[in-house]
Amino acid sequence: MKEDSSEMKILRIASRIIIGLVFIFSGVVKAIDPLGSAYKFHDYFQAFNLGFLNTLSLALAIFMCTAEFISGFSVLTGLRQKTGILGVLILLIIFTPLTLILALTNPVSDCGCFGDAIHLTNWQTFGKNIVLVFLLIVIYTGRNKIELLFSKTTEWIVISIVIVLFIIFSLANLRYLSIIDFLPYKTGVKIADKMVVPEGVPVDQYQTTFVYEKNGVKKDFNLNNYPANDSTWKFVDQKSVLVKRGYKPPIHDFIITSLSGEDLTQQILSFQGYTVLMISKKLTEAGKSRLSDGFKLGNYCKSNGINFYILTSSGTEEVKSYENGLTFCSADETTLKTMVRANPGYILLKDGTILGKWSWANVPGQEWFGKLLDVNK
Repeated sequence: MKEDSSEMKILRIASRIIIGLVFIFSGVVKAIDPLGSAYKFHDYFQAFNLGFLNTLSLALAIFMCTAEFISGFSVLTGLRQKTGILGVLILLIIFTPLTLILALTNPVSDCGCFGDAIHLTNWQTFGKNIVLVFLLIVIYTGRNKIELLFSKTTEWIVISIVIVLFIIFSLANLRYLSIIDFLPYKTGVKIADKMVVPEGVPVDQYQTTFVYEKNGVKKDFNLNNYPANDSTWKFVDQKSVLVKRGYKPPIHDFIITSLSGEDLTQQILSFQGYTVLMISKKLTEAGKSRLSDGFKLGNYCKSNGINFYILTSSGTEEVKSYENGLTFCSADETTLKTMVRANPGYILLKDGTILGKWSWANVPGQEWFGKLLDVNK
């Protein structure tokens, strides 16, 4: 068997390190926010008219991040390296053409390959995959030179243990919220500050086309040449296309309304005392026992001077079936998903600043909130 040159050895080592780290990082950031990855699968299914697969979104999200992580881990450490190379090969065969389709058609603006940790355009993602394909070719052509670090059985045992631990890590983040919060609504954030658009920043740029008709013939015009003073042309339609996106504040869609349509956003953000937001994107999906626990906490807060709002995107008629003296509010479903990755989830505010975030599984009990009030008397 012909030996590699020193330059080829260095290239193969560098390729292993880069591919290993990229796939490990991609898997970890998705495992930190598995529900976010599930939402991205849901977006894909909607874009490609595969809505019947929506129920598989979460399972596919956990499977995907595990496959990415273990493939990268295997390539980087050398444990079952041939299997890891095969895993990377399969993933790139699937996602390289998919990202090209996304780049050409743009049905989803962000592929979600690095979760909410790093946002790439579809063309940037495709370019990244092309680079990874080149690096994979380098290590794939040298796969027959790979030797076992330990016995085959030992390596499989280690890989199996890592897979189990990684899945447990994903499920823990799903149940108790992400160990690292990549979302705009982080603890310590003053929501109003993240809604501000600074002066002088670029704004969205649109290309406007005017459609006029004359003698039965339609023609497109732009702002510079449309027949404003020619009455023989009759206006038919106007079309505006976004050609360059401008600055968008991290939080740009935080709007809370009462069931009667009153805007409560500023009232909630300007209140200087404590406010608890119970967030349930869909009440019917939360589970009766979880909602019941939340309602009990709401009644306690209400009787002890803590504002308590239940935010949901459920329809008005559905919400009315839950009315129990607590304040229900309406909000956009995407906003609620971005605020907290749990149903229900909870956010504690004071003067519009986020002091705490919890899922239904680890929200503090009434005693904790009682002590919070005692400390601030």
